[in-house]
Amino acid sequence: MDKEISRRQFLEKIGLGTAAGTSLLLLKDVANARPGTELIPSRTLGRTGAKVSILAFGCGSRFLMYKDEESASAILNHAIDLGITYLDTAYAYGDGQSETRVGKVMASRRNDVWLATKIPDRTRDEFLRRLQGSLKRLQTDHVDLVHIHSLGQADDLAKIEAPDGALKGLMEAREQKMARFAGMTSHTNGEVMAKAIERHDLDCVQMALNASRNGRFEELALPAANARNLGVIAMKVTGQEFLVGDGPGKADMNSLLRYSMSLPVTTAVVGMPRPEMLAHNVETARSFSPLNDQEKERLRQQLGPFREGLEKRLVGHLDGPTANPEIFLA
Repeated sequence: MDKEISRRQFLEKIGLGTAAGTSLLLLKDVANARPGTELIPSRTLGRTGAKVSILAFGCGSRFLMYKDEESASAILNHAIDLGITYLDTAYAYGDGQSETRVGKVMASRRNDVWLATKIPDRTRDEFLRRLQGSLKRLQTDHVDLVHIHSLGQADDLAKIEAPDGALKGLMEAREQKMARFAGMTSHTNGEVMAKAIERHDLDCVQMALNASRNGRFEELALPAANARNLGVIAMKVTGQEFLVGDGPGKADMNSLLRYSMSLPVTTAVVGMPRPEMLAHNVETARSFSPLNDQEKERLRQQLGPFREGLEKRLVGHLDGPTANPEIFLA
């Protein structure tokens, strides 16, 4: 294959091979085919002042679906080459496996990306101890952003806010330069997330923001974050694939991604377990135009009846692999 392969040729070829091995060969062939003037748009991440791509690479269970280390490194390097500058990982993704994979790429490309990880522990000491391990796995002395992972209901917020709670560890991590900025994530309850935003000195928040409006994040937590100029990262764009597909209560991937990107957010995290999905979503981001109010409302009406089902699905949700990766291109 000619190393000067055009982007159109690449997209045509990448659609032919879905096996990881075939895709890896294609990635090697286009390793030097960096985009020219066609860049992924960027936005400012709130009060951090940093500019990051509107499409973020999710390094959770979908990233772990790349079965070997070589293909995982290849896809991550290629995502960066294509212009994705925000990487989202967490200790909980494979008990550190995702961080280890990301770290192998960060050894040479740390300065090319905004690196975020998430810590699940709820006490100050455990939070800081876990973060130290994360930094070792990520092969860096600091992350750009560390989140308290997966805020739940009010009782969980109380644990985090306790005198020896994780919030104290989060603030210390920022003070000690283990992380440049501090954040919190949630896909459970927008009202509880809004309280956390209003009470505490956070820089960024990551929340479930999709057209079903599950958890009332769009109605409650997003305005609270915007009012304080926090960097907002959208996640659960497809509701763990619950919302993507054909038929009642479903929508295509392009519409779902465009919906989340059309909100007042900085970037949208998407898991992309196959290279052709990366190519597809990069194209959507490069050609992004926001949905108008009528288009957004149409999607809300289309997916709204399935909001309650998605909320039940995401309560206590543990990130795991999808059984049907093809649905991402539906």
